[in-house]
Amino acid sequence: MGVEDLLWGVFPYVVLTIFIGGHIYRYQKDQFGWTTKSSEFLEKKRLRLGSNLFHFGIIFVFGGHVLGLIIPASLYETFGISESTYHMVALLFGIPAGVATLLGLVLLTHRRVNIKRIKTTTSIGDWMALILLLTVVITGLIATFLNIDSAGFDYRTTIGPWLRGLFIFKVQPELMVNVPIWFKIHIYTTFALYVVWPFTRLVHVFSLPLRYLNRSYVIYKKRIPRDHVQ
Repeated sequence: MGVEDLLWGVFPYVVLTIFIGGHIYRYQKDQFGWTTKSSEFLEKKRLRLGSNLFHFGIIFVFGGHVLGLIIPASLYETFGISESTYHMVALLFGIPAGVATLLGLVLLTHRRVNIKRIKTTTSIGDWMALILLLTVVITGLIATFLNIDSAGFDYRTTIGPWLRGLFIFKVQPELMVNVPIWFKIHIYTTFALYVVWPFTRLVHVFSLPLRYLNRSYVIYKKRIPRDHVQ
């Protein structure tokens, strides 16, 4: 077994095992800690701007990854969408989404570093999540800008089939041999994020507040000072 087999055929499953197993362990052992640990009550203005930029940006980034890596290139060809057209549309939406995500993360990091009350309540897990998210987004943008030429590297015929093969246990590490180094760096920083994900506040991504749909209303009552009570 060669290095490429380990890097692209074995290690991804190690990461996936930690990612899934870590979430199961965390949910069983720390359900009360399964939260975003919101710091809104400490500071709102910068949180609102940074959070909105990050969350809206990351939704489009995730959608772009699904369209580019999960959906086979042959399906686009069936609908008459050429590689150059796909590439242009991907850049048109992907770059603004990536920049918005990065700006949001920078604002959230600046807020956490410069507001003493928030910095004091920031855990090691919070710092790890922020640093790795920043690294993943930055390496992703670098890979995008280095591949901005329409005649550049086509990840849909290499990284895409490799990734889809992992989910159906059809491992094809040879597809990753000639992938540019900046894409490989981006993938491995993402792996690092997945390894720490279950042990940070990022677990809230998998929390759907469905119980809010049928829960009782929370009733707030105004407190009346005793000296006003007759």
